[in-house]
Amino acid sequence: MNRQAVLTWVAIAVLAAVSAGLGWWLGHRVLIPAEKAPPPGVTVVKEGDLLPLLVLPELESGEPFTVSGPGRPRLINYWASWCGPCREEMPALDAFAAKQGANGVQVIGIALDVREDALAFQRQVPVAFPLLLETAGLADSSVRLGNARGILPYTVLLDAQGRLVKTHYGAFPDAEAVRRWAAD
Repeated sequence: MNRQAVLTWVAIAVLAAVSAGLGWWLGHRVLIPAEKAPPPGVTVVKEGDLLPLLVLPELESGEPFTVSGPGRPRLINYWASWCGPCREEMPALDAFAAKQGANGVQVIGIALDVREDALAFQRQVPVAFPLLLETAGLADSSVRLGNARGILPYTVLLDAQGRLVKTHYGAFPDAEAVRRWAAD
């Protein structure tokens, strides 16, 4: 290769690196919303705090389901039928849940959605773990559990005593990623 060709390839590599960096920066500054303060009067659970009483209706039956309190560790995933990344993530969560057994982490999905739309989603992307329903809003339980960006999917991990351990914005790519996150 002659000197001109080498310089051309170096210039292309530098331009590609700068473009990738700029794309990453813009994606994080523009595409990921900034955190917002909760509405007045809404208390946000912090890491290490116990989740206050949270009872929501099961998606299919409408029966009350208690999310909070002592028991198994729980992974709570917030989703909606219109959320593409939620649709892609559901099989990973279901595979993770299937490997947990009776004493492992219990996966619970909470649809921030309209019941009919969430039921249609469930028929298209069936899962074996409990699915609950809540109306999305400024003070829904995802906000009270730290979703300050309003992003879905949003996931929280509770320990066996019902304390908030950590949160995660965005979709998990596979069951192994869920396992690693829940184990750390």
